[in-house]
Amino acid sequence: MTAGLGEEVYDVFARKNRGEPLHHIGYVDADGEALARIYAWTTYDEENWFEMCVIRRDNIIPVNRADGPWGRNRPPIGEAQ
Repeated sequence: MTAGLGEEVYDVFARKNRGEPLHHIGYVDADGEALARIYAWTTYDEENWFEMCVIRRDNIIPVNRADGPWGRNRPPIGEAQ
């Protein structure tokens, strides 16, 4: 999913403590993974996160729904990857 001006949308996930599940905390628009990491860290630095991750929204593949926000990322059933 493109944000505009060549930027991509990256979803941001984080956990406060080791062993906790990752939680979606927001998103950033960035021109590449390196900037996405910097933007995520500086945008969501209000907590002392144990771990933070970014994933390009186009890489999210839904498992059981094709009508959700990432449905266009789901390969057709039976299509080999």
